Amino acid sequence: MDEKNLSYSHTQIGHLMIFVLAAVAALYAFILSKAGFNPAILGIMALILLILASFTTLKAEIGQTHLKIKFGYGIFRKKFPLKEIASAKAVKNRWYFGWGIRYWLFPKMWVFNVSGFDAVEIKMRNSRIYRIGTDDQKNLEAALVQAMK
Repeated sequence: MDEKNLSYSHTQIGHLMIFVLAAVAALYAFILSKAGFNPAILGIMALILLILASFTTLKAEIGQTHLKIKFGYGIFRKKFPLKEIASAKAVKNRWYFGWGIRYWLFPKMWVFNVSGFDAVEIKMRNSRIYRIGTDDQKNLEAALVQAMK
């Protein structure tokens, strides 16, 4: 993409997710020390740890043409063309919207979040709604509004 011409870049760290990852890893180490080596169980545990690790950070970047978000090391990511964004505003997520990637029917929207309740809601020209969690809410909102001009 246009990484050289970024107008905004910020990474939010999900401290609770890091704690959960460490706790699950410690639990798995304890289980493996008691149960012995089993390749199938070890593989499942490793997969769960990789998935948890992918939700420890959320990076938002605004370039010349797109808003990009990326969880952790990049397995889960999404690009939004700036020309397709109709509006952007700071919002508060409800506690039950959760963390990770969620789809809600009421209201109909996608939520991307790793920590906290602050988010920026973007409405696309096709009426789809997305909420991007951030601990830099005002700056992300301002950068999006500026980039949409």
